[in-house]
Amino acid sequence: MIFWSFSFVWIKFAYIAYGPLTTVLFRLVLSGGTMLVVTKIIRKLQTVSRKDLPLFILMAFFEPFMYFMGESYGLKYVSSTVASVIVATIPLFSPIAAWYFYKEKLSRTNVTGLFITFLGVSLVVLDNSFNFTASPLGVSLEFVAVFAAVGYSAVLRGLSHKYNTFTIITYQNLIGAILFFPFWLTFEFNDFIVTPFHPQAFAAIVKLAIFASTLAFMLFTYSVRNLGLNRANTFINVIPVFVAIFAFLLLGDQLNFHQMVGIAVVISGLFLAQIKIRVAIKPEPN
Repeated sequence: MIFWSFSFVWIKFAYIAYGPLTTVLFRLVLSGGTMLVVTKIIRKLQTVSRKDLPLFILMAFFEPFMYFMGESYGLKYVSSTVASVIVATIPLFSPIAAWYFYKEKLSRTNVTGLFITFLGVSLVVLDNSFNFTASPLGVSLEFVAVFAAVGYSAVLRGLSHKYNTFTIITYQNLIGAILFFPFWLTFEFNDFIVTPFHPQAFAAIVKLAIFASTLAFMLFTYSVRNLGLNRANTFINVIPVFVAIFAFLLLGDQLNFHQMVGIAVVISGLFLAQIKIRVAIKPEPN
């Protein structure tokens, strides 16, 4: 979660010189290419069965393709902190997906948490007059990323018990790069070839590739396998806190009291949505 929190800041640095598609494509090529070489050397790359290939393509379509489309373009219009608050609602929607696809039950506490979280997000993106303080387009794009991440988690849940972490991350990023390539050629290739090399922006892309697209996903996949989808997603709740700190220190972003209250409400609602209430049963008297 710390690596993913830094990614909201690193993306802003990458945008100093490069567009969203260029940032994502190079991030995925560096990550996927490195993983392919390493997994071949250490012999951890498994062969994907033909029947599971559509699931790998679907997983890569959700994330990195749709997720990064939403997140990367959304960050052009909203601050890192606002984006992270919206992305932190992922654990809220995951139980809904689990209920729909896997028939897992939703408690009243989960539904209450859902309502409270939406109030918190509203405090972050709306002012006292219910006008957007954040770009509606940027907010909408970040929610595209949220729903893409929920779809990704649902597919990952099944694959994580059949394939090791190295295999999943390698194919996920390579397929994602293939999906992004034609869009990059169409929309950003001409700008890229005339843009001078920018060391700081390119260094941010390398950090995104190593820490956010490789190590963070490896750790998260391991967590999903060993903790379960909902418990692993709960840790996403801390991302807005880390991003607010990193964005303040590195980008100079400022938060008003209204937004700080909203972040606190979002995090409270997210934790409430994950609580499982255990009822103690008193033993019957002999």
